[in-house]
Amino acid sequence: MSKAIRIHETGGPEVLRYEDVEVGEPKEGEARVRHTAIGVNYVDTYHRSGLYKLPLPSGLGVEGAGVVEAVGKGVSHVRAGDRVAYAGGPPGGYAQVRLIPADRLIQLPAGIADPQAAAMMLKGITAWMLTHRVHAVRAGETVLYHAAAGGVGLVAVQWLKALGATVIGTVGSDEKARLARAHGCDHVIVYTREDFTKRVRELTGGAGVPVVYDSVGKDTFQGSLDCLSPAGLMVSFGNASGAVPPFDIAQLAAKGSLFLTRPTLFSYTARREDLESGARALFQVVEAGKVKVEVGRSYPLAEAAQAHRDLQSRKTTGSLVLLPG
Repeated sequence: MSKAIRIHETGGPEVLRYEDVEVGEPKEGEARVRHTAIGVNYVDTYHRSGLYKLPLPSGLGVEGAGVVEAVGKGVSHVRAGDRVAYAGGPPGGYAQVRLIPADRLIQLPAGIADPQAAAMMLKGITAWMLTHRVHAVRAGETVLYHAAAGGVGLVAVQWLKALGATVIGTVGSDEKARLARAHGCDHVIVYTREDFTKRVRELTGGAGVPVVYDSVGKDTFQGSLDCLSPAGLMVSFGNASGAVPPFDIAQLAAKGSLFLTRPTLFSYTARREDLESGARALFQVVEAGKVKVEVGRSYPLAEAAQAHRDLQSRKTTGSLVLLPG
């Protein structure tokens, strides 16, 4: 038997249950992984709350690191004993041991520690998706990145600087502002007391920016549109403050023929070669020291509910990790 966090109904952190589960043997195309560390991400709270629907009962968690215990028929790129990590695939990462489609697993280089891998795979490959695929950032561009001190934000800001961009970041407190600056933000706006739209226009001489990365959602969406230069791209990839309400797409024309996208990592890494490309790029910048991964806090697996409370309070910085014990 293995211990796992499961939900039988949607709701707040209180619906998370720490239970015994039977894992079994891997089927064709699957691997059984014993976790050493598990990543906590905002998408997990969306699954738990019902914002993103899952068939119930269900596990949670789409990021982790560990050791392969066994593989099913047809699996050749990993084998028992391999250190691996993953970002994506079916939820179920909040567990000591789990089965997972083997094509989601990436072998870890010796220079990447397990807690570091669990803290960075989903966030790091998301940052790669945002800065290389959704909008290929060029040296000299100025970009606006909301929640610059969050788990994805700290990785993305460093990567943007490595690409030669000028980064304007927004944060919710002075403490987070210091953290964002320490990770490369050229300009930091504390949006709880500053008009970030006005400040972005000031910083860009009225021109605006070619791309806005926004995981905050409802509270920043409209202001973000007003930060864009003509034909600029609004990248809405999260709902930390709530879902963006319906809006009139004619606004995109009125504000300068803007583009809007709602990307998901799972679409951009559905092909094995894309997943490998993103992971390879992430490992390279981490091992080169261009991107440092911050594990903000670690929790025992049984305390996943507290990890969710802390994450949703928007008071945490860096990545949160569960330790299976």
